Amino acid sequence: MSTHTSVRGTTFLITGDTADVVAGTEGFYAEDTRHLSRWEFSTGDALRVLSAVRDRQSTSVILSPATPRNQDAAYSVFRDQALGSGSLVEEVRVRNHLAVPVAVTVEFRFAADFADQFELRGTGQFERPGRHTTIVRESGEVLLAYERDDYRKWTVLRSSVPAAYAGEQLSWTLDLPPHGEVPLRLEVLAGEGQRVPVSGEQPARVADVARRARLDVEEFVEGVDVPAHGWPELRAAVTAGLADLADLRVPAPGQPDLRIPGAGVPWFLTLFGRDSLITSMSALPYRPELAGATLRALAAVQGRVVDPARIEEPGKIAHEVRQGELSRFGQTPYGRYYGTVDATPLFLVLLGGHRRVAGDGMAIELESAARAAVDWMFHHGGLDEHGYLVYRTDGPGLVHQCWKDSARSICFADGELAEGPIAVCEAQGYAYEALISTAELAREVWRDPAYADRLTDRAARLRADFEQDFWLRGQDFVALALDGRRRQVDALASNAGHVLWSGILPDGRAQQVGKRLTEPRFFSGWGVRTLAEGQVPFHPVSYHNGGVWPHDTAIAVAGLARAGLTTEATHLAEGLVAAAGHQPGNRLPEVMAGYARAETPYPVRYPHSASPQAWAAAAPLLIATSLA
Repeated sequence: MSTHTSVRGTTFLITGDTADVVAGTEGFYAEDTRHLSRWEFSTGDALRVLSAVRDRQSTSVILSPATPRNQDAAYSVFRDQALGSGSLVEEVRVRNHLAVPVAVTVEFRFAADFADQFELRGTGQFERPGRHTTIVRESGEVLLAYERDDYRKWTVLRSSVPAAYAGEQLSWTLDLPPHGEVPLRLEVLAGEGQRVPVSGEQPARVADVARRARLDVEEFVEGVDVPAHGWPELRAAVTAGLADLADLRVPAPGQPDLRIPGAGVPWFLTLFGRDSLITSMSALPYRPELAGATLRALAAVQGRVVDPARIEEPGKIAHEVRQGELSRFGQTPYGRYYGTVDATPLFLVLLGGHRRVAGDGMAIELESAARAAVDWMFHHGGLDEHGYLVYRTDGPGLVHQCWKDSARSICFADGELAEGPIAVCEAQGYAYEALISTAELAREVWRDPAYADRLTDRAARLRADFEQDFWLRGQDFVALALDGRRRQVDALASNAGHVLWSGILPDGRAQQVGKRLTEPRFFSGWGVRTLAEGQVPFHPVSYHNGGVWPHDTAIAVAGLARAGLTTEATHLAEGLVAAAGHQPGNRLPEVMAGYARAETPYPVRYPHSASPQAWAAAAPLLIATSLA
């Protein structure tokens, strides 16, 4: 059975084919918490799906009793669902097909486990000593709650017609007139704290909730003039990506008026430093407000102290901010977690880019945050001590603090795992561009030429050192990283595309690297593999050691274009755009398998791929800009 996902900000719904929530990670979620772990419709008869139509805003499923071929069903059921911010609304219509009255009992079985998303991701076993309660209110509404100290989550179930309640089941007996139908409306509300919605209000209507969602998306998408170069397939991918970005906007932690790109469904609908920054950068020419909101949100949670438990350091930009139970009580380090080496330079790169698009205002507002970020790069980040941005691999949370953050992703060509402190190649490119970009701000906005000269000089030294230390002689390529013993981590990896994007390599070297990225070992025909085929650790269905990430390929396209390899950049872009055309709604997934296009005439999705996902949604925008 397949699953289907819809999203509105920090609220999302995963259902099966029948629009039920019955198994696995299916559920109705809000703010990192599952508010319904079961939502199962029944009439007492075995039902089959006649039709299922889903768009971004709503789901419509038609069901009927599974009768034998020579027997017509007595009735049909029409289920319509829509997702609001913190709410799920459903309308059920049962239609009688007979010339006599029919009574049909309709039931919804429900449960709310209030599970934290880290439990459901399978990242460990966690103790949750809170208390579950169920209260049936006077109006017939059901209030489900979970409390642990001052932490409280609740789910309210309400209906247009009072239900009979028994255990974890709501039921109604509907008297259907001959050839007539009876409607029923339900609403599920999710929230936290002591204040719950007042009792007795009528459920919202599916059409109204879907209309509000549709208008919100249309307002975000319409009026955005993205060059598609007479390329209708790219135009379709851009439009799909913009719609996904509209749905993935989430309120910034502590700043609900700021809507920032959440990283993706199902596990990443929150502020993510690297993800939100790269997404905002890709969308910057078209939706600069995303960049402005992201910059403000990250500046608000910028590191202030040294806290090894969450790898916080003064000036450092956060990796992620969480609000679920396990984060709230310190059972994971991710409540406010700083395990990222690259978000800080990317923050500075985005700030400089935003200034070029939207003027000096943000650069003036965030000057102190920018200077603190630069200080972090020199001191805690490692530029002073190591000559490069580095991260340790023995801290809490993630082993690797670059975009390839899985435990086996930074490795040698023979499969040996790299040990820290690690200087990964793309982080040095980001640092180079951050220094150049911030020097421009210092010189032209902050009127501090001495500071600008200091940053420019350090950028030049970093560029020279990088070419000397990272260049793989005889490979015409750059090392994936330097390990803790300053050895070149010699796996041929797609991180090199990010290096080209940053401009840290001289033109001749950049063109050599760019041409290698288009070779069959790297380019699957759909996109750039994260690890070139033929190396010991390569696996085509690996998250970071052989899969194809759309955002990674789009960055490679931008890097090749920057290096003057327009033909090669277009070749990569054509593969990724073709992959989008094979996806429902032209939506690129987070990651695809690294099988060759000649082997699979359609792109194969990685089994745990997030979708929709912000990087992937923004990838067509970056391609359109890069090839303009």
